[in-house]
Amino acid sequence: MPELNLPFLGHGGDYNPDQWLDRPDILKEDIRLMKLAGCNLMSVGIFAWAALEPEEGRYEFDWLESVLDDLHANGISVFLATPSGARPAWMSQKYPEVLRVRSDGLRNFHGNRHNHCYTSPVYRGFVQKINRALAERFGHHPAVKGWHISNEFSGDCHCELCQAAFRDFLKTRYGTLDALNHAWWTSFWSKTYTDWNQLRGPSTAGEFAIQGLKVAWQRFMTHQTTDFIRAEAAPIREVTPELPVTTNLMMLFDGLDYYELAKELDFASFDNYPDWGAPDEEWTALKSAFNYDWMRSLKQKPFALMESTPSQVNWHDVCKLKKPGMHLLSSLQAVAQGADTVQYFQWRKSRGAAEKFHGAVVGHSGHEHTRVFRDVRDVGEALEKLAGIRGAMPDVRVALVYDVNNRWGLQFCEGPRRDKKYVETLLEHYRALKRLGLAVDVIDETCDFNKYKLIAAPMLYMLRPGAAERLDAFVENGGALVCTCLTGRVDEDDLCFLGGFPGPLRRTLGIWAEETDALYDDEQNGIRMDGKEYACGTMCDLIHAETAEVLGTYARDFYAGQPCVTANRLGAGTAYYIASRPGADFLDDFYAAVTAQAGLETTPLPAGVQLARRGDFLFAMNFSGAPARVDLPRGTDALTGAPAGGETELPVNGIKVIRE
Repeated sequence: MPELNLPFLGHGGDYNPDQWLDRPDILKEDIRLMKLAGCNLMSVGIFAWAALEPEEGRYEFDWLESVLDDLHANGISVFLATPSGARPAWMSQKYPEVLRVRSDGLRNFHGNRHNHCYTSPVYRGFVQKINRALAERFGHHPAVKGWHISNEFSGDCHCELCQAAFRDFLKTRYGTLDALNHAWWTSFWSKTYTDWNQLRGPSTAGEFAIQGLKVAWQRFMTHQTTDFIRAEAAPIREVTPELPVTTNLMMLFDGLDYYELAKELDFASFDNYPDWGAPDEEWTALKSAFNYDWMRSLKQKPFALMESTPSQVNWHDVCKLKKPGMHLLSSLQAVAQGADTVQYFQWRKSRGAAEKFHGAVVGHSGHEHTRVFRDVRDVGEALEKLAGIRGAMPDVRVALVYDVNNRWGLQFCEGPRRDKKYVETLLEHYRALKRLGLAVDVIDETCDFNKYKLIAAPMLYMLRPGAAERLDAFVENGGALVCTCLTGRVDEDDLCFLGGFPGPLRRTLGIWAEETDALYDDEQNGIRMDGKEYACGTMCDLIHAETAEVLGTYARDFYAGQPCVTANRLGAGTAYYIASRPGADFLDDFYAAVTAQAGLETTPLPAGVQLARRGDFLFAMNFSGAPARVDLPRGTDALTGAPAGGETELPVNGIKVIRE
């Protein structure tokens, strides 16, 4: 498998010269400004199909060759993009089958992006033709270091081609209609299928109540998207087998199973657009860190930060500017957690259309005399000094389970309440672990558990085949497992386990969950534990301790005094159950105790401060919105060369990088 093997930390962004072909003076100025900003890596050709193939079969590649030649002559490398994220109008007009069909059966008009059918042989044919032509013309150009496939894959299509492919997918998965009907429990409401042709994807104009169908459709969209990526990459892998292939993934995205999709990529790439400047900066920074840990964990190797903004976006409800220091801090947060590039959307602001006011390195003023440009130049200088980190991976002994299949199951589940706060709960557990200075992998149920000492798996509602057995073995072999309310309710098809919840984890956790009470958002219960009372809410499992020890009990309501927090010794390890959704104070105290018992070395941190170790480098980052003091190991300041460490004050949006 080809690797992301750059001789530097990449710095640059989406470069769209096709928007400026009538302005050679601007293209020339771009090169000067790139060098001034310390940029060494550009993604070129994204959404450029109309410029590359202005009419069917007529390729216009000379402009692209000129751009690549100029970039290479000035020491700037390229991820060359395939243009499949948005097809040209001539294709939609002549071949309407390439356009998506909505769930109500209506075909879309031409427009927007990602408005194409992944199943369409016509669309796949056009994609493969232009990709092969690009690979043959530019695949061995000295500027090109890798392939950027399409852009931010998402969405679904309900055309007859996709419906037929869905039925084939179901036949492969279930084999017989009897097996499918059993898995989806279609005898309820007399929904039994008697012919494969009766099956269609979920639709508000048709069947939308079978949760097994909805989960299966999500899996099908992952399957079909992944198959499309495989087909799209085939000609470029054939022509340039030495070049790595990637595509850019998105923040906490749940439309596709990224662990499946990542199998087709040589390295992961990521687009990160946190709402910096929002009232709770620590929460924003935690979400950002979570996403970076997820991207690194997908391939267990460094990733590319393919898109970020040097200033503001134009699509948040409130588009705040980055405050002084935040661009360097937020960019190095990515590097600290595994990024080998820091790139932006986009290099130069578009003059018109949807994202004309989206942040860019070069604004409409067209020069370098801006605060944003200076911030970008500072990042370029920092990346040059941190080049020794390239390729390094952190030593991680803690994992958080985020399985998108489980998220689908929770989203589609009717009851015990609509919003189960799954993502919020994940991030709350993640925050408690990060406040202890721990490195965390974000894994799914299929990943290898063996290297970890602690696995937190909040709301693991859906247990896929083998997951429970592997978690049980993990505990038996000495691991610490943390589960919460709603764990172990259904199998991979959303079919409830019989014999008592948490299903196949009942022995592991040593409890039986009899009922689940749903609370209103402004309603709380409490946990009495170790002489303290902590608030909890959202949902409360009413559990019976079987082999588990009761650590904490509910404080009120008719189940006051019943178990809420338990620990079950199993073999050499311990499995914990938190039967509700507690607040930060409980999780901070709980994980401090659990990590100590698991033998993990921790560094308790002030709220809003993050630590990350990667190779020989330690990053201390202050997202608290106020000055913060931390005690750091002695070493050399990697950005200044001065001695560093000991009691250290981090200013607002401050960062210290120490080479130990």
